[in-house]
Amino acid sequence: MNQPLNYRNTGFITSAPTIRHLPNDTGVEIAFAGRSNAGKSSALNRITDQKSLARTSKTPGRTQLINMFEVVPGCNLIDLPGYGYAQVPLEMKLKWQESLGEYLQKRECLQGLVVLMDIRHPLKDLDQQMIMWAIESRLPVLVLLTKADKLKSGARKQQLMKVRDNVKTFGGDVQVEAFSSLKGIGVDQVRRKLDEWFAPELERQLAMLEEDEAQDEE
Repeated sequence: MNQPLNYRNTGFITSAPTIRHLPNDTGVEIAFAGRSNAGKSSALNRITDQKSLARTSKTPGRTQLINMFEVVPGCNLIDLPGYGYAQVPLEMKLKWQESLGEYLQKRECLQGLVVLMDIRHPLKDLDQQMIMWAIESRLPVLVLLTKADKLKSGARKQQLMKVRDNVKTFGGDVQVEAFSSLKGIGVDQVRRKLDEWFAPELERQLAMLEEDEAQDEE
């Protein structure tokens, strides 16, 4: 069993306008996607316990590129362009959606999708489309209901159960958790899920290392 990864060591690798500008399609990538005001950058910063790994802005829609962060070699987190924010020129919005769709459809090392949505306004059309796309691609999904601190405990639990019931109708491997960057709600659950998704790559690396060592001893 692999030890839990230390997400504090996560570092920025590159920003890319399209997948052609990303490093080689190897290892394991976990992508974070969500509406432009869902708190995606804040979530990445909280999960990695860093203040400014991912840029946060009071103006939603600032993530215009595919941003790559390395947890350990071969294990990367991807911050995808936000979708669905109205106050962005249409041409720019279409361009973002094109690079977003291309990444999701063609990136072979993508092994899990984290979809973030405001707990007060969950499962908008684009959120549902994102989840359904992942299910059709046999990709596991972790739905994070962000800004969970905005609701009292009882209302938060009720909303969580409601969304869990709704996503059951989609089929597929979809886990739903409440999350708050401000209060740290759900952070441990996210890290455990990321560990689970990265585990096969870490095991592969370990097996290769042991094989190399065995050959050196011969």
